[in-house]
Amino acid sequence: MAIGRFPSVVLDCADHAELANFYGAVLDWKVQVSDDWAEVRADNQCICFQPVEGYRAPEWPEQEVPQQMHLDIMVEDLDTGEQAVLELGAIKHSHQPGTSFRVFLDPAGHPFCLCVD
Repeated sequence: MAIGRFPSVVLDCADHAELANFYGAVLDWKVQVSDDWAEVRADNQCICFQPVEGYRAPEWPEQEVPQQMHLDIMVEDLDTGEQAVLELGAIKHSHQPGTSFRVFLDPAGHPFCLCVD
């Protein structure tokens, strides 16, 4: 027996609207923004964003400020995906520990990976 419908992930950040618009563009999902909350949605999937005063971006791979979580986004081609997220404001991380995925930082500094599907 299911208790809920579907889980969502909530990311802390300094600018919830900026981060929602970034992921909305990356995933081509609908963006909804209010004064203190934002989310992107598609087909029973949701990522939410909440502003946090004094937000500090995660430091990865170091752990002085732990990442706590990250998103893996499946793509057909890493080079094409990389170009697209860089144009949207992502930063490619200097530490790239694998060959079937690439690590980036979103505009709030959260690590995320593009992975070959």
